[in-house]
Amino acid sequence: MKKHKIIQILLLIIALSPSILMAQAVEKNSLSLNLKYFNDNNITHHLLVQAKSKIDGKFQTIPNITIQFYIGTEADKRNLLGKRVTNDRGEAIIEIPPTAKDAWLKSPNQNFLVVSTATKQFEAGQGDLAITKAKLKIDTAEGKMITAKMVALVDTIWKPIAAVDVIVGVKRLGGILNANETQTFPTDSATGGVIAEFKRDSIPGDQNGNITIIATVADNDKYGNLSSEMQVPWGKKSLYMTNFDHRTLFARRGHSPIWLELLAYTIVIAVWSIIIFLLFQIKKIKKLGFE
Repeated sequence: MKKHKIIQILLLIIALSPSILMAQAVEKNSLSLNLKYFNDNNITHHLLVQAKSKIDGKFQTIPNITIQFYIGTEADKRNLLGKRVTNDRGEAIIEIPPTAKDAWLKSPNQNFLVVSTATKQFEAGQGDLAITKAKLKIDTAEGKMITAKMVALVDTIWKPIAAVDVIVGVKRLGGILNANETQTFPTDSATGGVIAEFKRDSIPGDQNGNITIIATVADNDKYGNLSSEMQVPWGKKSLYMTNFDHRTLFARRGHSPIWLELLAYTIVIAVWSIIIFLLFQIKKIKKLGFE
């Protein structure tokens, strides 16, 4: 009897061992959610979250993760801003909607919370962010000078903020081109402002010479990311010229350069002339052969 019981126990262990091994093999990775806040020209506000996980000893961005965005410190339905799915860079963006106005106006400080849904590979993640409401304003002064002013909400009053690094430059397709050799300008204690001399006189603008100047605060621990921009006529006028109806080397059919057409036709005529001449010569040779 004892032998039978031992055999039964061994068989039970053998039967359960694959499921135990599978349970150990399906260990989920933890997920890190990095949340950032953006104030866009003091008009719109949006949040950006990036999902990362440590795989094979390296942090990698994780796509296709469902993220829930909340305003406040609790994951409550009343605080829900919306849901997004991370893209191929592991990022998800949501604009703070007008429905969150009441929660936004409650305090000069604001909290945000993001929660991810668990998947087969990753555990549920969570990230939060606390910011102080702030504004960044840009303007110009005589002599092609760019000014920017940083203010933050203290109680119910907007007050100037000192010692915040501001990037001042020109908005280009690939990013921001600094207005001069200085990379960043710290705001002063009196006005919370900075002054930057514009030294990019040769930069091309639109047809009227307009360019977009911009001031930004990037990844500040207290205020987040802020930007302010405006158009100024400080660039070189650029006129768009089209060669659609002109004779050019890569133009459409019938609009190639005359010299190229003459060259092509000359080659064709020369080749066919030689062929025709050879045919006549062959015909003469045949006649001579019959005689």
